[in-house]
Amino acid sequence: MIRTSHRGRRAAFGLASAALLTVSLAACGEKEETDLPGAGPTVTAAADSALAAKVPDAIKADGKIVVGTDATYPPAEFLDTDGKTVIGFDAELFTAVAAKLGLKAEFVPAPFGDIITGVGSGKYEVGVSSFTINDERKGQANMVSYYQVGTQWVTKKGNPAGVTLDNACGKKIAVQKDTIQVEDITARSKKCTDAGKPAIAIDQFPGQDAATAAVVSGKDDAMLADYPVGVYAVTKAEGQLELLDKMYEAAPYGIVVAKGQTAFAEAVRDATKALITDGTYQKILEKWKVADGAITDPAINP
Repeated sequence: MIRTSHRGRRAAFGLASAALLTVSLAACGEKEETDLPGAGPTVTAAADSALAAKVPDAIKADGKIVVGTDATYPPAEFLDTDGKTVIGFDAELFTAVAAKLGLKAEFVPAPFGDIITGVGSGKYEVGVSSFTINDERKGQANMVSYYQVGTQWVTKKGNPAGVTLDNACGKKIAVQKDTIQVEDITARSKKCTDAGKPAIAIDQFPGQDAATAAVVSGKDDAMLADYPVGVYAVTKAEGQLELLDKMYEAAPYGIVVAKGQTAFAEAVRDATKALITDGTYQKILEKWKVADGAITDPAINP
């Protein structure tokens, strides 16, 4: 997708509900946890001394990189069943980036809209939260590209409200706050009113989990989210949701690094490139079933 201050976000019932669903299904013998996207051992990466040497002393002094993340956006970043460990393909990729740099990644859950400013203030050393790279964000920080994806619509199974991408006028559409999808649906609503049709009722939620739950319950007619998030939501909803039409407007995700830390951004870019070269990057994306968004040439502020 693409976002404004954040990305698209979370699974069908929310994290706690998804965790409970996994446990209950396993108990009934219908599905094992290892059948779920991303299940299985963490893919590790070996440190590269040459890359580690590129990390500024102020960053590597404590042996870790403090990462701001909005952990409500499966399968990119979300909390494990223990309620505190951040997992997902974003989290696993950056853990591997940190390992290449000879460091550990320490993920700190935060509201999506606070992460870029938190990186700028020094509260976090990087931001990893499915941030779509756009001009506004490049003005606030260095953005290191590592993945590419577009927006996906999701409806209740069978699309009972008859929602279409070209005419959602008068429909109630769920989105996560501070995402590119808010801009998308707002522009679509303006087209409706400019044509003399009813506005789209835009239902904004602080987390993607709540947005998805609103569609599952029938409170809202459809939702917009990043493509892998939409696919994951449909999978977790087990027949209650379906994808509407195809993904569109693909754009790169970026790791957020403070504006003045160009050398650190270069180290992150080079570590990402090394993971692509040695195959670790592809293994992680395939494990989480999101390899369609793979890129080959990470860059700073592409």
